[in-house]
Parts: sequence; C-alpha cells; structure tokens
Amino acid sequence: MLSRLLDPDETTLGALLLAPAAVLLGGVIVYPVCKLLYTSFLDLSLTSGAPARFVGLANFQQMLEDPVFWQATWNTILITLITVPGALVVGLGLALLANLPFNIRWPVRLSLLIPWALPLSFAGLIFAWFFHSEYGVVNDVLNRVGLPGAIWFNSPRLAFAAICLTITWKASSFMAMIILAGLQTIPRSLYEAADVDGAGRVRQFFEITLPLLKPTIVVALIFRTIAALQTFDIPYMMTGGGPGTSTATLAMYIHQNTVSFLDLGYGSALAVVMFILSMCVTAVYLRMISGREGAR
Repeated sequence: MLSRLLDPDETTLGALLLAPAAVLLGGVIVYPVCKLLYTSFLDLSLTSGAPARFVGLANFQQMLEDPVFWQATWNTILITLITVPGALVVGLGLALLANLPFNIRWPVRLSLLIPWALPLSFAGLIFAWFFHSEYGVVNDVLNRVGLPGAIWFNSPRLAFAAICLTITWKASSFMAMIILAGLQTIPRSLYEAADVDGAGRVRQFFEITLPLLKPTIVVALIFRTIAALQTFDIPYMMTGGGPGTSTATLAMYIHQNTVSFLDLGYGSALAVVMFILSMCVTAVYLRMISGREGAR
C-alpha cells in the first residue's frame, strides 16, 4: 500500500488528486443535503420549545394539504416558464448585437455586464420604484402618452407581470454573456463560405449560428432554470409575496417557515421539494446534452 502511494499508477494518482475535492464537496454539499433530508422528517419548531421528534412523512403530508404551498409552487413554475424563454430570446438578441463588428465594442459589452452585476435585491428595489403607482416611471410614461396609470402591486396579475418583466430584464444579460461566448467560438470561415454560396443573414443564422450555439444555449438554460426555480430576492423586494400570497414563490415560503415561523421541520420539507425540482430539471437538460452527443 505504501509503495503504491510512493509510486502510484494513473488510477491511484487520480484518486489522490481528487480526494481533497471529494472531501470538500462532501462537507459543503453532501452533508448539508443529508442533514436537510433528515430534518424534513422531524417535527422541529423552535417556537414550541418541544424537543425534536421523528414524524416520518407528516411534513410532506401537511404540504399536500397546504394551499399556500401549491400556490407558491405554481407561481415558481409559472415564473420559470415565462422568464426562462423570455430571457433566452432577449439574451440571444443582445448577444447577436454585441457580436457585431463595432469599432469600439467595450461600451456595448459593458452594457450587458451592468444588469448582471447588480444585486438581485437592488434590481427588485429599482423596479419596485419603476412600477410605483404614485411616482413610478412606468405610470409617468403611460400618463404622458395619454394612457391611465395602474396600481401595479394591488392587482395579482399586474404584480406578477411586473415581477416577470424584472426577472427577464435581470436574467437576459446573463444569458447574453454566455451566448456571446459561444458566438466567439464559431469560425468566421463558415460565414464567409455561406456568403460565397449566396446564403443571406437569416439563412446563416438558422443553418450556422443556431445549430452551433445549441450546446451553449443548453448550458445557459440549465443555470437560468435552476435560478428561476429558486427565485426569491426580486419578488420579495417588489411585493413581499403580495397582494396576499399571489406572488409568493417556493423560496419565499421556505424563508417564511424557517426564518419567520422558525418551523425548521416543515421548512426543510419544502426545501427538499425545491431540491428535487432542481435536480429533475438538471437531469432533463443533461439527458438532452448526452442524447445530442450520442447522435453524433
């Protein structure tokens, strides 16, 4: 054994080099996830003063009968279904614009970086001011063009629309930067050959740009979808989940139960559901990637 450590083969050397990373991942990821799963089977409320006791699937059964859980989950899924494609379309357009042969490119690319660099809570505060019913920018613009303003955050639909618009604006810059990096890897010779063959810009986009960008787009979608399923900061800062719970997300409901109500057992069960949703989405995307590589 000692001789193998002193003069390792490739397998042993690989295991030795990966061991520190495996220990770090175990401490940072595996242990917290296992602890979360264990806590989800407990009745653990810090406000009751009672010791923790094992209740099995009682927290998950309570979840099935909880209307706020279903509404928060539906809101989370709806935000994902709206903002992920929206951010992809806007981000793709911005990336194509930033990839044009400008003489000075840095202002265009800096404009992509600024929205992404803004903290999520700060973006929520900015757009909460934009949509304010009395002194907001949106109502002011509507009034200037002769349209009536709206009390955005008193209507569930208008508040939800404002949140989705804000998230799409914030996320599109992230998508644009990833797609822009993918655009930089496409050889210019392909476009030059297409020009020689008489292919127009639209045909080049659908036959060259889009097929070669698919792996990059899938990676961007993985990151963006997981982030959308964990949406918390922007709706929390804009509406606090209101009016009522009409704009509450699953992450906000987890925060409410664990931080506000100190019900760690139920909050952990909710977090397990979010974790499963994130893993299922990741598995679907990874299957898409592996299927495409297998087809090659």
